[in-house]
Amino acid sequence: MTTSSEPVVTAVQVTENAFVATAAGKDDPPPPVKGLGRLMVWIVPANLGIFLIWGAVPGILLPQQITETFGEQNKVAYLAIASTIGAFAAMVAQPIAGQISDRTRSRYGRRAPWIVIGALAGALSLIGLAFASSLVGIVIAWTLVQICYNVAQGPLSAVMPDRVPIKRRGTFAALSGIGLMVGALGGQVVGSLFFHSIALGYVLFAVFAIVVLTLFVVLNPDYPSTRITPEPFNVVEFLKTFWVNPIAFPDFFWAFTGRLLLYTGYFTVIGYQLFLLTDYLHVENPETVIPVLGLLSLVGIIVSTIVSGPLSDKVGRRKPFVFGSAALVSLAFLLPWLRQDLTAWMIMTIVAGFGFGMFQAVDQALMSEVLPSAKSFAKDLGVVNIAATLPQTLAPGVAGAIVLAFGYQGLFPVAIVLGLLGAFAVWPIKATR
Repeated sequence: MTTSSEPVVTAVQVTENAFVATAAGKDDPPPPVKGLGRLMVWIVPANLGIFLIWGAVPGILLPQQITETFGEQNKVAYLAIASTIGAFAAMVAQPIAGQISDRTRSRYGRRAPWIVIGALAGALSLIGLAFASSLVGIVIAWTLVQICYNVAQGPLSAVMPDRVPIKRRGTFAALSGIGLMVGALGGQVVGSLFFHSIALGYVLFAVFAIVVLTLFVVLNPDYPSTRITPEPFNVVEFLKTFWVNPIAFPDFFWAFTGRLLLYTGYFTVIGYQLFLLTDYLHVENPETVIPVLGLLSLVGIIVSTIVSGPLSDKVGRRKPFVFGSAALVSLAFLLPWLRQDLTAWMIMTIVAGFGFGMFQAVDQALMSEVLPSAKSFAKDLGVVNIAATLPQTLAPGVAGAIVLAFGYQGLFPVAIVLGLLGAFAVWPIKATR
């Protein structure tokens, strides 16, 4: 009989502590507390809750809010300002949130507290954005939205290397990718429904994110992290993480570079869809067309994601799917570049969706396999995720600069070149085939 007030430490918890202390991304973690099946189901709505916001706000609601507030003349420049500042805030926020969660000791584990805190703070920021009426107010509110939801997204992305075995990561990445891409593109569909009720849209997206992220945390508990000893925080070492060293960690560097280029190419076009429809294709009622385009894209993405993720697990290869993705997306972007009409845009939407779904199905699995240490999964993934979130949020700013310099047709060759370069960037990776 013991009189100690210390909590009982199970064998699995001991394994978890040892895993954090010694493992890397290529090592299998301890099994999830409530089983892998439940985790695989709930990662879909968890990602959906965050990426609905990334799909609806920067691509639809924020451009429309700026247009309604400041008029047609200044919309491109003002959207570029808001997007650029917000994107750089996101770039810093996610690695910081990851660094903090890696060092968090709580009875709920390292990730859960920050997922919930990020969702709650993000909801308040979205409500603030709904009532912003000046450029300064919009920039501040959108920057806070970016910071808060990246505080949730960073720890959430660490769930894969924390809890999913290597042989199931392709399938897990496919399911995670479905939530991500259904959110990003479905957000455009749902966002268009609030084209003339922007504030209501912001509130509903905020509430949905809180609900699904809280349910994810409650229904998929993690092992307590109270006995994990975090490494001492070093400011210099932390700042170095923003520089992905190609000599010390070449696989990590090439994976980061490939993702950054592929995402930037894709969202340079897709993330600027509203203004392309109105000013390049001269569609009079874009709010009626965007839902159709979103559904077409989702068909391609869901089909390719469902097939590509498990297939990559079966064949044990990731790179061929990245190459195929870049080829399909580049081919798709040729269509509206050469033929300026809505039919070409619809065909492009389906083909590009299929290609990007193929990439998304294996991308997270590939990334999880090049992480240096379990001690810093969330921080390292926070840096890697810059390559995914930065293009989505910075795309309107990048696209705006290209449009101001070269016109709308300049977007397509830039996107094609970036996508192809991104595919070739994964070729030198040795940790995966």
